[in-house]
Amino acid sequence: MQLPPPVFRFAPSPNGFLHLGHARSALLNFDLARQSGGRLLLRIEDIDATRCRPEYEQAIYDDLAWLGIAWEEPVRRQSEHLALYREAADRLMRDGLLYPAFESRAEIARLVDAKDRTGPWPRDPDGAPVYPGTGRRLSVAERDRKTVSGAPYALRLDMTEAAARAGILSWTEQGAGPDGETGTVPARPEQWGDVILARKDTPTSYHLSVVIDDALQGVTHIVRGQDLFWATGVHRLLQELLGLPQPIYRHHALVLDEAGQKLSKSTRSTALRDLRAGGTTPAGVRRLVGINQP
Repeated sequence: MQLPPPVFRFAPSPNGFLHLGHARSALLNFDLARQSGGRLLLRIEDIDATRCRPEYEQAIYDDLAWLGIAWEEPVRRQSEHLALYREAADRLMRDGLLYPAFESRAEIARLVDAKDRTGPWPRDPDGAPVYPGTGRRLSVAERDRKTVSGAPYALRLDMTEAAARAGILSWTEQGAGPDGETGTVPARPEQWGDVILARKDTPTSYHLSVVIDDALQGVTHIVRGQDLFWATGVHRLLQELLGLPQPIYRHHALVLDEAGQKLSKSTRSTALRDLRAGGTTPAGVRRLVGINQP
């Protein structure tokens, strides 16, 4: 029996212009799809209505076409599928795995600062303080009172309960993590604490929407930067909780700036549109990101 072709995807957010780091990821996905006889999908991750703009989305299409990258139509835009993400969040809520947390960022910062005074408070793999969990300890009556009052809130995953239900998890890594982790990698979602999966005004988050989209689109191979390596633990947890298939992962090294930092969309010197305007060719971009012409 012939297996279906592998499915790859490139999933940028239209909140700025693509840079060399995006080019490396897009080209790797494109080349691997062609070499394996697979398919390449393009997904626009535009759930952040305050930062995503139509001109950035159009620039994504223009930059990828200039690089010689072809993708299947239609393009999936996350903003058109919010109801699906809401259904998944509702399911996790019914299962007792989500709870509303009402603290502002400033209030959380003050809570963490107070805890830091008695000893270093844990940080997640990105270096941000782990949420203290105060919202989880609110009574049902207090949560209901705050919700009815119209107070803004974030829906957080009860990580302790979710991890206990899911059990021991891992993923298949064909690339490598920041310290060379490869092969079968243990998933450690608890490093992230009670992550946000939705908000009162936005029924999803990156973590929730990405696992749902990958499953619905039949993505079999996820190729992305090492900055998302440890976030895979959260994604494996959500896949397990929601009964979604497990893709194969391949994390690649990042393109860094002269200071050794991850590129930002504000770094105009590496923006693809600026490189193109300055005379750089698609072959030149491949050389800059260390990918040979296939």
